[in-house]
Amino acid sequence: MSFFPRDEYFMRLALREAERALEHDDVPIGAVLVHEGEVLAAAPNERELRGDPTAHAEMLVLRAAAEKVDGWRLLDTVLYVTLEPCAMCAGAIVLARVPRVVYGTTDPKAGAVGSVFDILHEPRLNHRPDVAGGLLAQEAGDLLRSFFADRR
Repeated sequence: MSFFPRDEYFMRLALREAERALEHDDVPIGAVLVHEGEVLAAAPNERELRGDPTAHAEMLVLRAAAEKVDGWRLLDTVLYVTLEPCAMCAGAIVLARVPRVVYGTTDPKAGAVGSVFDILHEPRLNHRPDVAGGLLAQEAGDLLRSFFADRR
């Protein structure tokens, strides 16, 4: 679990995306996909906004980036996401061949990068990205805790 100098910068962009999700009452999760140091795509969680169970921030950036590069293989990219990806998103990350994933806080209820499942390290799959978790975990976790505290 090692971080690189620019990782914090891009995770802060993902946190900004997470804050945007609050504008439409979505769970504050944000993602940014970077290619060669440039943001290829960025998105907040938009399940409520779109009425779409698949509109997780990771899925939205993978779709947008694939459209931009005109192909499904997202080689030489890094995905930054504020919350440990779920099983759906982890599966999509594997299928898109994203080589590196950096996430903020863990998800003990639905995390698929070691918390509940570990899809990104599954040896039977043909692609296993490098993973670094816990970057700005406190900020990402605080955003989520505040969101859910307001609803209880």
